[in-house]
Amino acid sequence: MKNCEMILAGFGGQGILFTGKILAFAAMLKDKKLSWLPSYGPEMRGGTANCHVIIDDEPIGSPIVTRPNILVAMNKPSLDKFENTVSDGGYVFIDTSLIDRRVEREDVNEICVNATETAHNMGNKSLANMVMLGAVLKKTELFTIDEIEYTMKKSLPENKHKLIEMNIKAVKEGYNLV
Repeated sequence: MKNCEMILAGFGGQGILFTGKILAFAAMLKDKKLSWLPSYGPEMRGGTANCHVIIDDEPIGSPIVTRPNILVAMNKPSLDKFENTVSDGGYVFIDTSLIDRRVEREDVNEICVNATETAHNMGNKSLANMVMLGAVLKKTELFTIDEIEYTMKKSLPENKHKLIEMNIKAVKEGYNLV
């Protein structure tokens, strides 16, 4: 995908901003132009969170994504809010563990991922964002799993490297779900 304009959205604490940051770092390591714009409510956990990620070969004029070609909705309020903004032919990834409806549009590609339940079955519900990232990688071919692992090694502080193996395992689970 040459030009990626993505909105990742859900509740605070689901790793939305972290997922966007990993995608942005991966783009930076591939010498792409990028923008990462986080947005979150005043609550630490449970409030709204979303981030806009733009990855392109050309300079980016604005960090605001108004017509994403990829939407990752980790909860129903996020799907309700952003579904109609997705460009024709775009991808809408929904966490079917937490969203009890399907995409209402027929001009987008709906990708259903049981991310939270899969992460729970892996023993850590907080890995749902990485499961979803794996699904995004499979369908969009933005980056390889190896590139994401390399990105984590380069971007995370040394004391967090012990978490990389578990995160990559979750990415692989998501990749294999779709």
